Formats: sequence, C-alpha cells, structure tokens
Amino acid sequence: MLQTRLRPNNVAPCHELKRKEGEPKCRHSSGVSSLDYLHGRKAALSVRSAHPIFHPMGMDRVRKVTDMAVVKEAEPLTPAETPWGAPLVWGDNHNSARRRAKFVQRGLRVGLLALVVGTYAQFIRRFLSSAETHFLPGQVVTYYILTDNPRTLDPPVELGPEREMKVVPIAELPGWERLAHRRMTLLADAIRDPIDSEVDYIFCADVDQEFVAPVREEILGDLVATLHPELFGMPRNAFPYEVDEGSSAYVEEDEGDYYYTSEFYGGLVSEMYKLARACSLLILQDQANRITIRGLEESYLNRYLIDHRPTCVLSPEYSWWDSDLAAHVPVQRLAPPKDYQATGQYGCL
Repeated sequence: MLQTRLRPNNVAPCHELKRKEGEPKCRHSSGVSSLDYLHGRKAALSVRSAHPIFHPMGMDRVRKVTDMAVVKEAEPLTPAETPWGAPLVWGDNHNSARRRAKFVQRGLRVGLLALVVGTYAQFIRRFLSSAETHFLPGQVVTYYILTDNPRTLDPPVELGPEREMKVVPIAELPGWERLAHRRMTLLADAIRDPIDSEVDYIFCADVDQEFVAPVREEILGDLVATLHPELFGMPRNAFPYEVDEGSSAYVEEDEGDYYYTSEFYGGLVSEMYKLARACSLLILQDQANRITIRGLEESYLNRYLIDHRPTCVLSPEYSWWDSDLAAHVPVQRLAPPKDYQATGQYGCL
C-alpha cells in the first residue's frame, strides 16, 4: 500500500460502534502488529488492516499467523494466469489488450448491479458518474440499482448513449448483518427477473466505491472474481476462510488458492445466478443451524469459488483499499472515494 491510513482518535473500533439501521459498516484499522516486506532484506513495519474481519473476529483462531508477522513481498509479482490456467488480469498488459480485442466487436450487453440502502444512498451518484466515465466505455450497459428508497435517484442521473438505469425496489433491511446475509438472495431474485432476459453479463459492485481508471472488456468471462487487495501476496494461512467446521462455508486447510473480495465480481448471467443461488442456500443452511460466520457473505463467496474456480481472475487493481496491507498495484481502477477514505470509515455492503 502506498499510503498509511490511521483511524482517528475519536473513532471507536468497528466492533465497539453501535450502528444505526442502514449505516455503513466501517473498514478500519485492526490490531495487526507487523509485516515483513521481502525485497532483498526484511524490514518489520507496523501495519493496519482495513479488512473488517481480521481483528474483531480474531485471526488468532486455529489458522493464525504467529504474532501476525506475515511474510509479504514488497512488490508482488504480476502473474499472467492462475495455477489452473485462468487469465489473471492486469489492465494495461498485452494479455488484457488481446482480451479486449476478443470482446470489443461482439455487441455485448452488460449489467452493473449495486445495492443502495439506508445511508449508502450518499454514494450512488458519484458511483454512477464514475461508471459512465470508466466502466466499459463504448459498450451497452444497464445499471441495476436495488434500493429501499427509489426517491434517492430523483432527479435521474444523466446517462450517455446506450446506457440505461433500472431501479429495482426492495424491502428495507434493518441492520448491516441482516443485509449482508440477504445480498445473495436479492441478487438471485434480480437475475431471475429482470436481468436474465436483458443482458449477457452482470457485475456486482459495492456502491461505496468509484471507478478511477478504465475498466474495459478485459474483465469479461464466464465467472469472474477479484483478488482481495489486502491478501494478494499473503501466504495461504493468512486467508480468513471460515474455520467453523459446522458451517457450510468451512474451508479445509488444504483448500483454496486465493482469497477473493466481495466488492466486485461477475460473469455470465447464467453463471452468476448459479453462484447467487448456491450461496444463498448455504447461508440459509447456516441460519437454520444458528451458525454465524465471521466473513458474512464473502466467506460463502470464497467457498463457492473454491468449488467452482473462476474462469477469469482480476488483480487487486479492480478493488483497491487505502490500507497498509493492500498490495501495490500499477493502476487503481476501483476504490473508495478519497474523501471517504480519509475518515477511516469506508464500509462494505
């Protein structure tokens, strides 16, 4: 990470805050103590994590990394493919240029879905404005906004040619934990109607981000996942997979190649429906057994992507956080707004 973001003295840790309904869940600094950067020599640095599940949920459980002294490269390599042969996308390299050329003339229809509830409405206009500039320029794009308050979008946001927005009303979901557990069901329902008949690809993005550099056709694939910015380059035993053996999201110690973020992922509509439907059923199974897991829907997403490996993996360029643990990337393409980052409270839905 190129910048250091410290939590202000008057901001309580995330697990000590009492949130109002619909209030963003903060991504703040955790109690991670040190990080060894390897670039010819080791240097111990004090690091803080933006990931909401490292500190409050306890990385000291079962698969801890001793004293959180984690070995991470100062400048991680930029591999061109995954161990199973899927492309690993860095937006400005030659492979990405070839991928863009493969898709650009196909006349594709792409959807971009965001969930906008409660106080997250403050982000929607900036999110859409940035997408108009940087998300698949030249392609036919439909924005699907799932919201509990359609009046948030009055007056309508002005869109360019071959761009449209569809508002999908949803019932108010009090509390961020309940909302997180409902996201996959809401996604599956929206894909079934109206998304399935209207677009070829659908991507999901957290609305408290903005596109800050071009995101083009290189992202397209059957099933697309994005590497978590804080965990790229980390050893496998640092990944916060679910450790409760009773959970349907449980991951064995010998499973898993990468840890993926839930902030940006997508693919063919048919594949995304399978993902959303499967994850929602896993969540319901745990709820029936009264199991609450630490990573919420991100843990179920990672469980699914272990069993169904992505056909395209996006580098942390496509989901970047202002955190000392985040990977250095050549270009930041999707990130929280800078003024939001400065508060130390940017959140995840």
